Amino acid sequence: VQLQASGGGLAQAGGSLRLSCTASGREFSQLGMDFYRQSPGRQRESVAGISKDGRTNYGDSVKGRFTISRDNVKKTVHLDMTNLKPEDTGVYQCHTLITGGGLHHFWGQGTQVTVSS
Repeated sequence: VQLQASGGGLAQAGGSLRLSCTASGREFSQLGMDFYRQSPGRQRESVAGISKDGRTNYGDSVKGRFTISRDNVKKTVHLDMTNLKPEDTGVYQCHTLITGGGLHHFWGQGTQVTVSS
């Protein structure tokens, strides 16, 4: 599985950004997808996830502000981030886990999100 991320960048507090992640090499509709972030001085944390069936889950710090969605035709998952806060600053990565014959983690390249106050 190859994951290609796009989006992110710089925003002011209260602003919005969108991250996208396009998958190839596997049947996308069968993949659960997640976004993680690594913020300065903090451990990597799960931000949002979406199952192959469209069920979503969010980290407590982003609930009500971030929305994850998927487009199975375009093989892409989106993370819409609104009401951004400086503490949302970090490197974001999309991720999927494939089971069967072991656990296989696949990561997209990191995308920098910087939120200024």
